[in-house]
Amino acid sequence: MKKLTVSASPHAHSSETTTGIMLDVIISLLPAAIVSVFYFGLHAFAVLATSIVSCVLFEYISRKIMKRSNTVGDLSAVVTGIILAFNLPSTLPLWMVVIGSFIAIVIVKQMFGGIGQNFVNPAITARIILMSSFPLAMSTWTQPLVTRTGEAVTTASPLASLAGITKEADMVLALENANLPSLKDMFLGLRPGSMGEVCAAALLIGFVYLLIRRVISPIIPLTFIGTVAVFMLIAGKGNLEFVVYQLLSGGLLLGAIFMATDYTTSPINKKGKIIFGIGCGLITSVIRVFGLLPEGVSFSIILMNILVPHIENLTTPKPFGSVKEKKSKEGTAA
Repeated sequence: MKKLTVSASPHAHSSETTTGIMLDVIISLLPAAIVSVFYFGLHAFAVLATSIVSCVLFEYISRKIMKRSNTVGDLSAVVTGIILAFNLPSTLPLWMVVIGSFIAIVIVKQMFGGIGQNFVNPAITARIILMSSFPLAMSTWTQPLVTRTGEAVTTASPLASLAGITKEADMVLALENANLPSLKDMFLGLRPGSMGEVCAAALLIGFVYLLIRRVISPIIPLTFIGTVAVFMLIAGKGNLEFVVYQLLSGGLLLGAIFMATDYTTSPINKKGKIIFGIGCGLITSVIRVFGLLPEGVSFSIILMNILVPHIENLTTPKPFGSVKEKKSKEGTAA
């Protein structure tokens, strides 16, 4: 006679592991990593390598000090290192990269319990702190090597050139005078910007890979990008060229595909994902159009990360047959 074993949930088992999922994410990031090193040269490779190595070392050391089982083997620190590097200029001094890695791994991730416990995205938080601490270094952009005609010079990013353009009466003329790269160059990444955000083509290849492998759901990226598109269509007085420039500029694709979809800091159900994506898109658009900073992706994701517990409380389906508890009235006479 077989015995019935009763145990705590979860009862469903899967062959997926944290290491396997992180390996898929690393593979999806490789096209953008290769392009960034090819476009920006050896210092870009040094930034990428420094970010990865320092993230792994900080995770190993912090887990040892905290006397916890080491989690370096799950590859999550490697993913954090790559995404952090993607959010940095290729010219950033390496010691600043190490500081960013310390913030991401030790302060944001490990001090809150490690993987699965952090309430905000580690790489984005590190980027925001670095941007606040070292604004000049974090906003120094250079043209890709293949587009340079001489020595490297600093230049404005496309988002900076688009800033304030919605106030112009003639959008077509305003775009012509903005001295922007062509849309083809924007798509291929032949423009200044952070290392991993410039090449839309490489990011979309990674997005398709993640969808095929079913690592992420398309809901958050599509609602995030779609909300920005609708907002910019209105702000740009119906000018489609302006909308496309906004979608290809800055870190929108990088943030929507690889950062907003982080398992730990995003909702788990469909309705929650939709609300999360729309919220990210609205905050990003408002900052870009009305804010003093040209970019709003990082701030939007962080703000929505903080709201995730509330989103899930509002959107989590109630068990069938459950009855809502009535609150007892306090202060009634005995």
